[in-house]
Amino acid sequence: MFNAEKFIEEQVAKVRADVKGKAIIAASGGVDSTVCAALVGRSIGDRLLAVYVDTGFMRKGETDSVDKMLRRLGVNHIVVDASDEYFEALKGVIDPETKRKIIGEKFIRVFEREAKEFGAEYLVQGTIAPDWIESGGGLRDTIKSHHNVGGLPDDMAIKLIEPLRDLYKDEVRKVARALKIEVAEKQPFPGPALAIRVMGEPTRESVAIVREACAIVEEELEKASAAGKMKLPWQYFAVLLPVKSVGVQGDIRAYGYTIAVRAVDSVDAMTAVYSKIPHEVIETISSRITNSMKDKVNRVVYDITNKPPATIEWE
Repeated sequence: MFNAEKFIEEQVAKVRADVKGKAIIAASGGVDSTVCAALVGRSIGDRLLAVYVDTGFMRKGETDSVDKMLRRLGVNHIVVDASDEYFEALKGVIDPETKRKIIGEKFIRVFEREAKEFGAEYLVQGTIAPDWIESGGGLRDTIKSHHNVGGLPDDMAIKLIEPLRDLYKDEVRKVARALKIEVAEKQPFPGPALAIRVMGEPTRESVAIVREACAIVEEELEKASAAGKMKLPWQYFAVLLPVKSVGVQGDIRAYGYTIAVRAVDSVDAMTAVYSKIPHEVIETISSRITNSMKDKVNRVVYDITNKPPATIEWE
């Protein structure tokens, strides 16, 4: 039986022993990185700097909410706007594995710059077991390269610290609850963010479309859950597909994109089943997306595939 309190005690002592100088942590505001920030902060205090990188691929209001959350936690942190760098690096890139590796390498370069400025020798990451399992290596097939594993460059100039490496998501949540972290129940969000929820090249326009669609999916499912219409899924979001189809707006022919809605129930992210969302809720989501983006999107579909054979994210 996993003991969260014992794990916290052991990791605080281990990090204190391993990290002799300053460290920076990749802080996304998600459960994994926030738990890491709290653990390492307990170990080395002000010798830790949390770095939140705004890649330009974040969800609606994400950067502001994470900044405020880190302030409430009392974590020493900075927000780095690197969106221009990321969009430039991903210009013309379509292949999902290439995307993930470019994003991972770019993260490290940003962190190396900030580490040099702060005088840090260590990089803390919220890597958990599914990340390195799915990224392959040895006898394991690569399912998809997680940016914080398969995307790491070989010539990293800083040492890596990963306190949660052997934990699964349900165990990380137990640690978060024990630490009384406010994002303990927050749904998972991939490190490459909306860049992998755009099937194809992630441009400012395509990311803006999927950002708005994701916000609508989150709002409507959370509203339906609060009203007792359904159980809130484990993870839920929208994906922009790289295809256009014919539709109609009033009496005018429209040619717009398709949004796929994805919602799943899981425990540890290793397997998942699609959520049985009431049809009235799906209909509301579809109407809101197509009405709010009439000139962009004219079709919404719902993904009813389990994991396996699919993965939770589409890329």
